[in-house]
Amino acid sequence: MPSIDDVTDAPDELSDERAEELLEEADLVQDMMGEVCPYPQVEAKKGLQKIDSGELLVQETDHVPCTENVPRAVGDDAEARVWRSGDAKYRIYLRKQ
Repeated sequence: MPSIDDVTDAPDELSDERAEELLEEADLVQDMMGEVCPYPQVEAKKGLQKIDSGELLVQETDHVPCTENVPRAVGDDAEARVWRSGDAKYRIYLRKQ
């Protein structure tokens, strides 16, 4: 029987501690709570244009499909990680390449 990782294309998941550390280091944080695709993907691309290579963009969202769609939309422009709170809050960490 396939696992969820076999049928999804989600980026690596962060621990709670690492997610908080990276949030404090973020160069740009976007609040996408209540927003649905494709708006977060568009804003992620715009956000990456505003930061320099090596800097970190964090998107906060409550829309589960964003955890796959945003990293897919930015492609090779950023390294993606995801944090899941367990109570329908997610963060997508995008480090610009």
